[in-house]
Amino acid sequence: MKENKWAYLLLLSFVWGSSFILMKKALLGLSPIEIGAFRILIAGSILMFVGAKKIVHIQKKHWKPLFLVAFTATFFPGFFFAFAVSQIDSSVSAILNSLTPLITMLIGFSFFGFSFSKRQVFGVFVGLVGTLLLIVKSAEINPHQHYEYALLIFLSSIGYAYSLNMIKTKLSDLDALSITVGCFAVLMLPALLVLVFSGFFNDLVWTSEASESLFYVSLLAIVGTAMAKVLFNRLVQISSPVFSSSVTYLITVVAVAWGMWDGERLSLYQLFSVVIIFAGVYLVNKKPKKELLRPAKTVT
Repeated sequence: MKENKWAYLLLLSFVWGSSFILMKKALLGLSPIEIGAFRILIAGSILMFVGAKKIVHIQKKHWKPLFLVAFTATFFPGFFFAFAVSQIDSSVSAILNSLTPLITMLIGFSFFGFSFSKRQVFGVFVGLVGTLLLIVKSAEINPHQHYEYALLIFLSSIGYAYSLNMIKTKLSDLDALSITVGCFAVLMLPALLVLVFSGFFNDLVWTSEASESLFYVSLLAIVGTAMAKVLFNRLVQISSPVFSSSVTYLITVVAVAWGMWDGERLSLYQLFSVVIIFAGVYLVNKKPKKELLRPAKTVT
């Protein structure tokens, strides 16, 4: 089981770390709204073709948490990240996404009864300081970029963190494919409505840029959403929410490498901010030995 969870973690890190550059390339011919809606529709179509029979395994009690997980972890983040990457460097977006483990711990403590030590409280504070430094220094280096869009990444991280705890506590009796298929069954109609009302079908002009962007969105949807969501839901089931959210650290490494390949650069101040964020994340993830602020729930 431990070997499996590390394999899932590494594979997801590469897939989702590459998602940021794919979104950046897709934005050359499509709007953030179109990217978010298309990504859900394509991924949902693939999942329905592969696993539609799994819907029969979903009981009435599962639909409410599935609905919440679908919108907090897939629907809104799909649009939020597309808008964020359209305004700030993809590598910086990925770094900010590494806040997810910190937020996962906070939500797990506040709403799901998981334990929290004083050291982990300090780690949350350190991580937030590093995040603020990163945003401030990035804004100084690239004043033409709109770093207020970093709020969208923060909101996405809250959604991811909430859904992680929800899957672990409310959907543990469903297999990973059933969870993923159920979520996209909920989302396909809203995504289609968004695409229709965006005017996409009326305004679409088949240029080489549009065709290339659709290719990037399709790749993002099939590999980065459909396949990755199944793997991630399985990872959550065989590990803890905080371990699962740790994928965001490795995503950062992959995304920064892609960003630098595409001409993005990070200054020493930005790199220092990243080190501070990772230090906070390390403190949060280190197993508490004593001084728990609440009796721990058993999560393996």
